[in-house]
Amino acid sequence: MAFECVLVSSDPAVLSTMDPLLHDFSIETSVCPNPRKVGDRLGEGGTDLVVVDLETVSLGDVLEQLKASQIRQKPTLLAVSATNETVPGVDIVLRKPVTVESGVRSLKTAYFRMLQDFRKHTRFALMSSVVATDENNRTVSLTVTNIGAGGVGVATKEKLAMGSILSFRVKLPGLETNISIQARVLWTRKYGVAGCEFVRMPPFDVHLLHAWLESRYRIKKPLIPV
Repeated sequence: MAFECVLVSSDPAVLSTMDPLLHDFSIETSVCPNPRKVGDRLGEGGTDLVVVDLETVSLGDVLEQLKASQIRQKPTLLAVSATNETVPGVDIVLRKPVTVESGVRSLKTAYFRMLQDFRKHTRFALMSSVVATDENNRTVSLTVTNIGAGGVGVATKEKLAMGSILSFRVKLPGLETNISIQARVLWTRKYGVAGCEFVRMPPFDVHLLHAWLESRYRIKKPLIPV
């Protein structure tokens, strides 16, 4: 899996610097010199980074197209600006003239943000049956359907209250021991599934979970150190 970028610029100086740098970061890039086509590219999904040359396109137009695309996860926004003014609504600002050094610094920041977002939202299937207890010591039979760095998905025939805390132990494939989890119910659906965020885990179990997750991430590594 590689991160994906839409590069919106018609400036040869920006394109000739940023396009090779994005390749060095192993980021698959679509160059979009026509700002009216940005929405079409975003609508295809999968965009992790949008680099916007503010001399090519209005940031407001890009934000509107992002909103209209209805993508579930907002991509990291990197604005290339010829002024020193603040640029509200973006994550990173890269000042012109763009150099290799300034481009690398900005893309390192962008890459770190994308990596954080990827780890936060990526889930791995489990389908493991557990017996949990809530804060009132009521037992609840659950199936843990998926797990990630921030929480778990569960399925149950019993009613779960929003905000309730569930405590349980679950075994991860390939590990000899179970890990202990306390998780808060964030949302529920009528057909018996719910999403939970982690509230508390023993430090060693946190280490086990993160190591287990890292062994399953499949992100194309950059060609340069990050």
